[in-house]
Amino acid sequence: MLEFTVMAQIDYLLIGHITRDLTPEGDVVGGTAAYSGRIGQALGLKTAVLTSCQPDYPGLQELADLDAVVVPAEATTTFENIYTPDGRQQTIYSVANRITNQDVPEAWKKAKIVHLAPVADEVDPEIMRQFPDSLIGMTPQGWMRQWDENGRISPKEWPGAEKYFGLADIVIVSQEDLLSTDMLFQYWAWSNILVLTGGIKGCIVFYGDKAQYVPTIPVAEVDATGAGDTFATAFMFWYDKTGDPVESARFANTMASHSVTRSGIENVIKKLKKKLKEWN
Repeated sequence: MLEFTVMAQIDYLLIGHITRDLTPEGDVVGGTAAYSGRIGQALGLKTAVLTSCQPDYPGLQELADLDAVVVPAEATTTFENIYTPDGRQQTIYSVANRITNQDVPEAWKKAKIVHLAPVADEVDPEIMRQFPDSLIGMTPQGWMRQWDENGRISPKEWPGAEKYFGLADIVIVSQEDLLSTDMLFQYWAWSNILVLTGGIKGCIVFYGDKAQYVPTIPVAEVDATGAGDTFATAFMFWYDKTGDPVESARFANTMASHSVTRSGIENVIKKLKKKLKEWN
């Protein structure tokens, strides 16, 4: 187990793999754990990441300013995205180690917000039970995908959804995660708060017997990288402050919208810090 630092007081804990994403321009660090970790820090949260990858993976430098525990693995989870006229074609080449209950530092079990962020079915959902007093949010896409012998990824129905969605306070899914409209209504029935994101179309918040559409704001898009991660982190952050799911969606839409007006995580962070001051 590799530990950068382990602070006793954590506001925002991310659990999931950081990844190596293969692009025509070269390798890029990916994974919600990596991107949302930086966004959480930008929002003023004491942020920690529990992940798994090769101990010498250069992408770990992205976590250098965060508290981190790394479960050593022989491989780093590696993806390639190819964009075609028919949409995104995603391939997975390797997967790091599974993250389980025994990997959670005792000091982190009192984190204010826990964000379960699997990308390749690598997080044991039973880990949720380690955080009885935390606000638990999940972006379950990694539990809702499968791949064939060539690594070609496709969506699937997650058998654990009925059991685990109700244990979370917040479940955030995108339209790409759904196989059917029936699945959406089933997820709503199982969830405490369900958020369906639609990019520039905004989002729908399902809570209790209510469904509220929340539009986004028009912006000139420069780079949409990490917009979904920004939305999820911002939603959990604001919900922890207010307990209002609709206001949290408005805040998250605003942060995600402004994030796409900049290219590069450092420029995005500067923009979000400015918008946070204006919002407050």
